[in-house]
Amino acid sequence: MTAGPAQNKLPARVNALARRIGMPAVVLLAALAFDLVFVTDAAFDDTGRRGIDLLLFPGIFALVFCALWAQKRAAVAAVAASVVLVAYTLVVRHFNIPTYSSVLAHLSIAEVVAGVEILFYAARRTRPGVAFAVITGLVLATLTAVSGRYYYGSEPNGTMAQAMLFGGLLLGVTLLFAIPGRDRVAHPKNHEKLQKLNKLVMGQWPLIGMLGVALILEFSFAYESGAHGFPILVCSIVAAIIAVAAPRRPADAMVALTAVMLLSALVTPFLRLRYDYPTPGGVPGTQVVAGMGMVVTLVRAVGLSKAASRITALSAVVAVASVLNATRPSPRLMTDPDDAAGLAVIALLLLGISVAVGLALRSRDSERTQVIQSAITDAQTSERMALARELHDVVAHHVTGIVVQAQAAKMMGEKNPQVAVEAMGRIEDAGVEALAAMRRLVRSMRGDAPAGSSEFSEQATTDLAADLRTLIERSNHGVKTSMKLELPPNVPHEVGRSALRLVQESLTNVGKHASGAKEALVVAEVKENELHLQVTDDGREPQGRPAGGSGGYGLIGMRERVALLHGRLSAGRAPGGGWRVEAWLPLEGEE
Repeated sequence: MTAGPAQNKLPARVNALARRIGMPAVVLLAALAFDLVFVTDAAFDDTGRRGIDLLLFPGIFALVFCALWAQKRAAVAAVAASVVLVAYTLVVRHFNIPTYSSVLAHLSIAEVVAGVEILFYAARRTRPGVAFAVITGLVLATLTAVSGRYYYGSEPNGTMAQAMLFGGLLLGVTLLFAIPGRDRVAHPKNHEKLQKLNKLVMGQWPLIGMLGVALILEFSFAYESGAHGFPILVCSIVAAIIAVAAPRRPADAMVALTAVMLLSALVTPFLRLRYDYPTPGGVPGTQVVAGMGMVVTLVRAVGLSKAASRITALSAVVAVASVLNATRPSPRLMTDPDDAAGLAVIALLLLGISVAVGLALRSRDSERTQVIQSAITDAQTSERMALARELHDVVAHHVTGIVVQAQAAKMMGEKNPQVAVEAMGRIEDAGVEALAAMRRLVRSMRGDAPAGSSEFSEQATTDLAADLRTLIERSNHGVKTSMKLELPPNVPHEVGRSALRLVQESLTNVGKHASGAKEALVVAEVKENELHLQVTDDGREPQGRPAGGSGGYGLIGMRERVALLHGRLSAGRAPGGGWRVEAWLPLEGEE
């Protein structure tokens, strides 16, 4: 039974770690890990001088440190990053260190990611003039590194025009996301949009990571193929954006992705691409990942039956792309049945995986929704029960007093008018208190006061003995009441509140049900780490209907209050006559 939760621990921990250190740091560390593996492998291969590639690490680590530093001191970190780029370009030239290209020529993945993050923080957190100066310096330093990091005998790895094109794309996208969040007070709507975007990114981070890796590879393919691969790269970027933004409108996003992939498939034969821009099965890798992510999102959102038509259309586009482009670089269609069958099996396998993941996530979302709805229902029920108990205990207590005093005034008014006048005064006081209690309940239900709060319940958390005395002295149930209180000053709040309500309801029942009662006794004391309450009277069982009728909820409410504190309640006829209510409330909650 414990295997299920244990399997979910690792994703939960990974997600918690990502939230704690921040998504920018996670992406930066992932890029650094890729560089560590790639450069170390290149350092000990059979090409060039062994170990010379390791000299790239100081510059990579320095730029990563500047990116982490930029989260606190963006301007200073940007200046430091510019110095690092220029200085290490001189080191690369001096020691003739071979470099490799990712998005930008002669810059590693970690260096590109670090530069983008530094640019983002500088644009978002520094004053406009300072931001313009440090961003300009960072751009010039990057161009210096792109143009100056080559070694003797190396082949051209991307032109300056390509670097400026891709670099301009990175610069524009980064500023597009950074600038709207500069002033949250002056532009709250922009900040809200950024918050929604951040929530979307946090929910899609596995897909974003896979798309990021695929796009980095396609950038390198674009460098190798020159201008011929640029249209395919643009289609892949658009497909990645659509896949990430799909949760907002998944059905429309699927149609848009299908159109983009169809355009890419139809354009590819005219671009004369060769092996330097691989398209596995006729579809670029980024578009494959985007399509799988789109299927997962759509099935998760609307279910398999409603998504079937759109998934079929996407599958047809993939089939067209395979027929047109799987046999590159030769400009002929794929007609070999064996090749077509192999690609069909692979496509069906990827589609099956995507559908299965989507259904699993849909099932998980459904379970989570049911749990949340159940919690909301339980909370609403608990709130209604608390208000019902408060209404019965407080208002019914005062109304019962009014009824009892009115009956006394009616019986004694003709014989002794002074008694009737005094009863009218007590009725007025009880009516004022009942009205105040009703207003407190209304405020509670409207959200202006804590649910179930009242004059007595709030005071009970500080001095239960004093509140019990006040309650007994102000009771209007028509029966003389004495008390025996032996209470410590530190009774827990919830215990004191419930004890006060139990005594109040018991005294109300004395006035309503104890026919011919002359005296009542209230005992409240602590015994063996329990609060013991006892309310007794010397009345007899009523022969007729009690004053004001009986809703039958008083004893139910008392049992609910006692059960919430894991206590015990006893109510019934006393051996010597009359009625007795006893309750034992633990002073320490159960573990």
